[in-house]
Amino acid sequence: MKYNYTDIEKKWQARWEEEGVFHASDDHSKPKFYGLVEFPYPSGAGMHVGHIKAYSGLEVISRKRRMEGYNVLFPIGFDAYGLPTENYAIKTGIHPRKVTDMNIEKFTAQLKRVGFSFDWDRVVDTTEEDYYKWTQWIFRRMFDEGLVFRAKTLVNYCPHCKVVLSNEDSQGGKCDICHNDIVQKSKDVWYLRITEYADKLLQGLDKVDYLPNIKLQQENWIGRSEGAFANFQISGQDDFLRIYTTRPDTMFGVTFMVIAPEHPVIDKYRDSITNMDALEAYRAECAKKTEFERTQLVKDKTGVKIEGFSVINPANGKEIPVYISDYVMMGYGTGAIMAVPAHDERDYDFARKFGIDIIEVIRGGDIAEAAYTGDGEMVNSAFLDGITTKAEAIAKMIEFLSAKGVGERGVQFKMKDWAFNRQRYWGEPIPIVHCPKCGMVGVPYEELPLRLPDMENFAPGEGGESPLAKIESFVNCTCPKCGGPAKRETDTMPQWAGSSWYFLRYCDPHNTEAFASKEALDYWMPVDWYNGGMEHVTRHLIYSRFWHRFLYDIGEVPVDEPYAKRTAQGLILGPDGEKMSKSKGNVVDPNDVVNEYGADVLRVYILFMGDYASAAPWSESSMKGCKRFLERVAGLTDLVKGTGETEAITSLFHKTVKKVTGDIEDMKFNTAIAAMMTLINGIYEHGSLTKDELGVFVRLLCPFAPHLSEEMWETLGNKTLCAVAPWPTWDEAKTVDATVEIAVQICGKLKSTIRIAADAGKDDALAAARADERIAALLEGKTIVKEIYVPGKIVNIVAK
Repeated sequence: MKYNYTDIEKKWQARWEEEGVFHASDDHSKPKFYGLVEFPYPSGAGMHVGHIKAYSGLEVISRKRRMEGYNVLFPIGFDAYGLPTENYAIKTGIHPRKVTDMNIEKFTAQLKRVGFSFDWDRVVDTTEEDYYKWTQWIFRRMFDEGLVFRAKTLVNYCPHCKVVLSNEDSQGGKCDICHNDIVQKSKDVWYLRITEYADKLLQGLDKVDYLPNIKLQQENWIGRSEGAFANFQISGQDDFLRIYTTRPDTMFGVTFMVIAPEHPVIDKYRDSITNMDALEAYRAECAKKTEFERTQLVKDKTGVKIEGFSVINPANGKEIPVYISDYVMMGYGTGAIMAVPAHDERDYDFARKFGIDIIEVIRGGDIAEAAYTGDGEMVNSAFLDGITTKAEAIAKMIEFLSAKGVGERGVQFKMKDWAFNRQRYWGEPIPIVHCPKCGMVGVPYEELPLRLPDMENFAPGEGGESPLAKIESFVNCTCPKCGGPAKRETDTMPQWAGSSWYFLRYCDPHNTEAFASKEALDYWMPVDWYNGGMEHVTRHLIYSRFWHRFLYDIGEVPVDEPYAKRTAQGLILGPDGEKMSKSKGNVVDPNDVVNEYGADVLRVYILFMGDYASAAPWSESSMKGCKRFLERVAGLTDLVKGTGETEAITSLFHKTVKKVTGDIEDMKFNTAIAAMMTLINGIYEHGSLTKDELGVFVRLLCPFAPHLSEEMWETLGNKTLCAVAPWPTWDEAKTVDATVEIAVQICGKLKSTIRIAADAGKDDALAAARADERIAALLEGKTIVKEIYVPGKIVNIVAK
């Protein structure tokens, strides 16, 4: 048959929709498979080929699961709140609601055109009221459980977007949305106490099947460390500065302390400090720097000694100076650090610059030249002297601090509480009311959703105030608790809110009484396999695990971890090998590819590019190769003869079924396709295949190229869809070749190859080797001294 992709693809997409073949069933008696992809942010630019790759992996696996008899939930939705849409709306004057609807319509058409087997009856949109009602409901529950709080703090602020950003959204000192520099700004911020769940999030990683680098990135982001808290008494005061250190064993080497410029102890003792002007000037300079700039390791060390203020080292009773420096942050640890210059590079540079003592307490380096950061014997450390193991020295120092009542063992986390608000319009309203009598009060559950009001002027205020603050009818309200006048919160939630629980809504998306029914959650959860980008494993993945674990703790979901398995795909690079971007002009539009080659060619090529988890450049020539492959597949209908199995290619068929089946599970899609290419070469070489064998091939190909497979399946006389036909099986005995090719050597040098029965004995193998024309000619007139046969591999004849 001829491969006419234009007609074929429209025909089968209409048939799939008509029959609802991809709808997850309400029959909970069947084994289930829940495959999840990261739902897209519907930008105006539409989808790019990177989206296609991101969804293609689990698309193949989900199609295979349906053919294996599973009840498959493979949903899609749209993470549609956020700054890009709002910024575009401000620029064009089109309301964000309309922009979002247009973008979703465009994305939907693109996804359907590629033939993805999503359940379109379960689509969610985070901006719809029936969805964000439950986002607000979960927030309210967190508020009730004490996991929500508000605090004034220095925040990462983007002057361009006029919005507060979390550390996760401003890595490298740049706004994650517009990529402009951020600044520090003092502001009231809503936080979620994700740090309360740090240990649970770490422990949960032991129960799940995540890629090793995903687990490692989560562990590093949470950043659990064990060490000790210690109190350094303030000289002449009944007060102390508290520090946390992972190296209490080095405490005898502490020669100074550094505190954050914002530390409240400065203002508390300002009357006894003799250089407040210098401190205030330095503080002003620090306020201009971002957290990223302040914490860079490779930069000039700056700071000011606090005159008239010192502390006592609890290990040896010595008085040591205290400095302020920008590299110490109030939000990390206690806002104060003990400095051991002999064994810390940053402390060493600081001590050298300010002329501070450097005392060696671990033998092994030359502290006249550089800090020694390795292990070794403890010296100049009183009761620790002579100890050679770090663990023993740490344990003894903690015991000493505890006995003196000036310290104890402790645990700290690098992860900070989650800044959870935006001063923008296009987001979920935070369901909190501010009452002068009652304080912060949650909007009653029965009044949810707290609707986002429609407004024409949704540009952010110059001072970073939310546009909602301009709507008096929204702001002014009645306190739900006392009935007095109150004001609604005008900040909105960050974009991450809606994506922190969307996988739960897919289980029961039309439920008006709960975010999902207990029955649906019990059946579908956890997600069996989640695939997404590596860029989200330290933000979205941690946030959503946190929300889910909270819901588990309050009895709302049946399992403690939402995702049983998490994998990732690599990037598709531009033809120039660079990351695709509009500015570089190397973006590939999937619509263009489908127009020219068809959806099946696009699907096969994206999975044939290389290892699924690795980055690979776009190649037009390889695309054409995949088109030729599918054209050859279509041509198989002209080679059909009879039924049953063809002896000459039976082994190749069974080996291919086995390999493709295993490779799909291992996400080795490129080698699965290569195996099918090898099989088709074998078929064409033989010249024919049976109707039954073509049915096997078509079913193997169906998850990759479903449109062509459906057409060929119908051509074979089948009335049902290939999408739900049984997945092919193999006979292990038939994966063994009937014959094998072995090398024949003379005196250890390869001279020929022969094909013999796979179970041939030594005598038969040697006889076949001697009978080979080339070998016989080389042996003529010679005496055979020795004959060696390695079964199934090689014959070596030693002759003189």
